[in-house]
Amino acid sequence: MSSTAPARLQNLWDDAKAAAMSEPERLVYRSNILGSDRRVTNYGGGNTSSKIFQKDPLSGQDVEVLWVKGSGGDSASIKLDGFATLYMDKLRALKGLYRGLAHEDEMVGYLPHATFNLNPRAASIDTPLHAYVPHAFVDHMHPDAIIAIAASKDSKALTREIFGDEIGWLPWKRPGFELGLWLEKFCLDNPAAKGVILESHGLFTWGDTPKECYEQTIDTINKAIAWFEEKTAGKPAFGGQLVAPLPAAERRAIAARLMPKIRGLISNEFKMLGHFDDSAAVLEFVGSRDLKPLAALGTSCPDHFLRTKIRPLVIEFDPSKPDIDAVVAGLEQATADYRADYAGYYDRCKHPDSPAIRDANAVVYLMPGVGMFTFAKDKATARISGEFYVNAINVMRGSSAVSTYQGLPEQEAFDIEYWLLEEAKLQRMPKPKTLAGHIALVTGGAGGIGKATAVRLLREGACVVLADIDEAALAAANDELGKAFGKDVVRPVKLNVTQEAVVIAGFAEAVVEFGGLDILVSNAGIASSAPIEDTSLELWNKNMDILSTGYFLVSREAFRLFRQQKIGGNVVFVASKNGLAASPNASAYCTAKAAEIHLARCLALEGAAAQIRVNVVNPDAVLRGSKIWAGEWLEQRASTYKTDKDGLEEMYRERSLLKRSVFPEDIAEAIYFFASDASAKSTGNIINVDAGNAQSFTR
Repeated sequence: MSSTAPARLQNLWDDAKAAAMSEPERLVYRSNILGSDRRVTNYGGGNTSSKIFQKDPLSGQDVEVLWVKGSGGDSASIKLDGFATLYMDKLRALKGLYRGLAHEDEMVGYLPHATFNLNPRAASIDTPLHAYVPHAFVDHMHPDAIIAIAASKDSKALTREIFGDEIGWLPWKRPGFELGLWLEKFCLDNPAAKGVILESHGLFTWGDTPKECYEQTIDTINKAIAWFEEKTAGKPAFGGQLVAPLPAAERRAIAARLMPKIRGLISNEFKMLGHFDDSAAVLEFVGSRDLKPLAALGTSCPDHFLRTKIRPLVIEFDPSKPDIDAVVAGLEQATADYRADYAGYYDRCKHPDSPAIRDANAVVYLMPGVGMFTFAKDKATARISGEFYVNAINVMRGSSAVSTYQGLPEQEAFDIEYWLLEEAKLQRMPKPKTLAGHIALVTGGAGGIGKATAVRLLREGACVVLADIDEAALAAANDELGKAFGKDVVRPVKLNVTQEAVVIAGFAEAVVEFGGLDILVSNAGIASSAPIEDTSLELWNKNMDILSTGYFLVSREAFRLFRQQKIGGNVVFVASKNGLAASPNASAYCTAKAAEIHLARCLALEGAAAQIRVNVVNPDAVLRGSKIWAGEWLEQRASTYKTDKDGLEEMYRERSLLKRSVFPEDIAEAIYFFASDASAKSTGNIINVDAGNAQSFTR
């Protein structure tokens, strides 16, 4: 269904590879190749199962065991430990305990009693759906092409037209025990059927071998894709284009203006992270005549809805008259109106035992000519929410072209969003880390102190933009940290802090990637050593440009963003002991570092009323891993102190009061302290991390 994807799904089954696997391994294999294409199922959506005979660890007898995707996890990456295992005879026995629809949720509590081999993976709410289908291998997927049928007003008739008796149809029913019984009855009543479409939900298919099941899934989806291609050929999508997309550079510039404003307006309970999508599918939808009526209907598939809320917020904007200032000015009212509408939805649909209303802000923001912004508590969820809405766009494209698209009824949508079982899952979520939701930009991010700082902030849940002038080191650092913490939470930006236009563009790039900024660590550095009479104007200016002007430029951009967001902010300068204590043969360096410290004091005064904190960390003698010690500075300082390279670190250690070496990780720890709420009542302060030096005592 996506206009940018190949027309047909590929059959990825490899007989030789599958033959070498055990039956549980073939289940993993089947799941992975199905989940590898988001047109088959969305992230975390759908599930697969196999009924396998295995030896019972207690009786030693062969028993039938259901292997089914457990609660959570993603088909594309799931491994063996992602599957729940349950005795089929015990699952069948649960039918005798079922007291009817009003008591359906209690059946989830019985599932652990059917666990096979003490498997700790929790069984999902979909377990009965797989257990009671009387076939050994079952796939449940959420393909765009199938949901486009399932979400159509006349989905039953369309299913019959496309698939005849091969694929059946069942009306909407929330996933659970009752739906499992419905599926069982359908299979018994229609023994020749190879699958069933669930209204407003997705597809079930089955087979007698794993390969047969997999190929039935792929063939069913491809048949739907082919039918849609025939029916929609020559028809404009979504009623045709109303507005044309702006050029890519303009779209990103607008995103950089709007995302911090939106983030500030919706971060009242916790800081949100953003994602921007201006893909072809998104631009086609947001520029269409039917944008507003279709967006108002909301999504249909429960998985889509849980990720994207009841409906998106459409930002009023005419790309032919791009008045961005007016859009920014109108966002406060637009977000307030959305919250009021959401509160009305909650009040209309709530039950006496419903959980309290959750965050009432939109997740998805659609802007004609520009694209889609999505916001969530973490970057991965923001990105995935956008992917889900692209799935929904693909569904609406198909449904509205051949029929009338319909979202879930409001009450059904509410009953899923505020399902007590879903609330229990949310309550089991681990406590957020101390910097969850925070966005940090670290200049000099590819160097020793910068990278150590990024690691420390990432460990506490922050997203980090690594800014550095050294492209090779920047790429290496980004790759290293992306592998360690996940690609969602790290971004590289090439940044020369002495060039105003480059700094402004770099911050804009960072904003589009994550939605805003909370923490600036100004760390880009240089070091020089020369007697005053040998200090050239070029050397003096280079120190001032990087260490004084550079710190001013990045701080100014950070302040501008902080004031847009109106949720506070945090600036940490990495200065130096030399900014407080004079050092021989380093006048340019020491003076520039002193300027940094005084700039920080000035900014602390300016930012306090807006809850913008500015503090300083002063390192000293950080030799290991620090890029400024890799060149002439090391030789120059060794010469100044009448020692050699090998003896310099020992000299610095012995010079300190504590007789200890200082490492990048030590500086990072002090930066984290100032960046976190542990120092929430500190601004204009200095921490020396120098193992003790009386000359640099601040008082």
